[in-house]
Amino acid sequence: MLDVVALLADLPVKGLVRGQVGTVIESLDASTSLVEFCDELGRAHAVASCPRSELLVLHYATDAAA
Repeated sequence: MLDVVALLADLPVKGLVRGQVGTVIESLDASTSLVEFCDELGRAHAVASCPRSELLVLHYATDAAA
């Protein structure tokens, strides 16, 4: 929940393209998340259910490589 993610595939029905960044707002089931996509002013322009396999979780802090 609240992970920042990027799309790995286009979602043309929602007007979203690969690489677009959103925030996970709910886990719908074990394999699907509800993601909110906002513009640069923070206004939501799309909410989409996305398979987790098509999302890349973005990290802002550096973790030590194993």
